[in-house]
Amino acid sequence: MSPTEPKLKRATVFIDGQNLHYAVKNAFGYAYPNYDVQLLSAKICSDQGWKLGEIRFYTGISDVNDDGFWHNFWTRKLAAMGQRGVIIFSRKLRYRNQTVKLPNGRTHTFLVGQEKGVDVRIALDIIRLARENTYDVCLVFSQDQDLSEVADEVRTIAQEQNRWIKMASVFPISPTYKNTRGINKTDWIKIDRSMYDCCIDSNDYRVS
Repeated sequence: MSPTEPKLKRATVFIDGQNLHYAVKNAFGYAYPNYDVQLLSAKICSDQGWKLGEIRFYTGISDVNDDGFWHNFWTRKLAAMGQRGVIIFSRKLRYRNQTVKLPNGRTHTFLVGQEKGVDVRIALDIIRLARENTYDVCLVFSQDQDLSEVADEVRTIAQEQNRWIKMASVFPISPTYKNTRGINKTDWIKIDRSMYDCCIDSNDYRVS
């Protein structure tokens, strides 16, 4: 027998901060992460008729000695989100040298910061909280297709527990943004410019 769809659906939100930032940058042109994750989460849950529960935010952070500007930005923004009840997972970026060939034939080497472990942490938390029956709706702000395997696992948990679970992928859309796909095997929820602009953070953490 199919599980009964709950009338009141509890939603837990998982936000890949860098994935969302670059998607918004490409879609709407904003140069820095100016989103208010609580407003975005509340707006989507309200539109869908879901009860918003935990908001969990994940990001890598530059070391202060490598990029003081972004280190200070994220330190201030994460502190503000944490004070408002957002659950934060942050990890220092790991750096490697990347060499590119210039048009004149010369090469240029520079440091590139890379996130390590953020996507794994998101996946583990989604699966753990599904097993703990924390949510009915897993709302993921990401287009990372690696998470399609997590969607399979959530579906298996739903079958084992004989309960209704939905996993949805949230992402921006615009004529300039070419990535038009959410995470495979999930429902897709699209954010247009007007919705996003209603959910911009009133604080600018680029300045102290």
